[in-house]
Amino acid sequence: MLAVECFFGDAETNRVMSGFQTVAIIGAGQMGAGIAQTVATGGYAVRLYDNAEGRATLALGEAAASLARRAARGLITEDEGQKAVARITVCGSLAEVVAGADFVIEAASEDEAVKKQVWSEVQPYLEPHALLATNTSSISITRLASVTDRPDRFIGFHFMKPATVMRLVEVVRGIATSAATYDAAVSFAESLGKETTVSEDFPAFIVNRILVPMMNEAIYTLYEGVGTVTSIDKAMKLGANHPMGPLELADFMGLDVALAIMNVLHEGLADSKYRPCPLLVKYVEAGWLGRKSGRGFYDYSGETPVPTR
Repeated sequence: MLAVECFFGDAETNRVMSGFQTVAIIGAGQMGAGIAQTVATGGYAVRLYDNAEGRATLALGEAAASLARRAARGLITEDEGQKAVARITVCGSLAEVVAGADFVIEAASEDEAVKKQVWSEVQPYLEPHALLATNTSSISITRLASVTDRPDRFIGFHFMKPATVMRLVEVVRGIATSAATYDAAVSFAESLGKETTVSEDFPAFIVNRILVPMMNEAIYTLYEGVGTVTSIDKAMKLGANHPMGPLELADFMGLDVALAIMNVLHEGLADSKYRPCPLLVKYVEAGWLGRKSGRGFYDYSGETPVPTR
């Protein structure tokens, strides 16, 4: 982890490496905020926008606090942290956020209709040369690209959570994505100190096609009474050497996100093995979304998470 966090050296070298100068990020939730911090630390000018009033400003504050903590731990210098924060500009509209941007990353909610609406609305304001990327973890790149005026310059660019720490970016080519766009996206990821894996445009791509059904099966195991929350997570941590149990990981990802990905798999591949567990559906209906809501398979209201079942 230390090697990744200290990778960012000369900002000019990073920009020359990718050919980009300014990066627009649409969506300032957990993923968008993390991406903004990562890109700014890599030396790029970042323009950040969210349609929820105040959310982008809050994300900027979160990035500043995160970078200050890293400086305190000696992972970066205080000056590097301050310069990274200074590279992030909060914008008040779609027109403002993409003005002058070479690379536009959409990090809106994991909902196809929402993402398509973002790309439709932003179209009139894009720079002619801009490359477009979506941070989707499961949705068809080809379908999202189809609502833009440049499907050949559109790509899936899936950061893992948390984007500031995880080393992988999953690069996904739509049917129309050009080789030049793919090469530029990979170079950009590498300039951030990331490694890439390439996936073709199938539901949930590589990481989540494997990972989320495992979580779903763990939820079925709980639902059917085979094991408790504690026993299931302990079994996978000690028996399979996983750093987090599958239910703990589902809470960290967000149960709404896990459900959305399972629905994409179930609908896209028409295979009953991808049917979301009814217990997962119930938790999401109850608003028990995991860490971000304070309650999921664990209750996070106290100092130590406590299983809810």
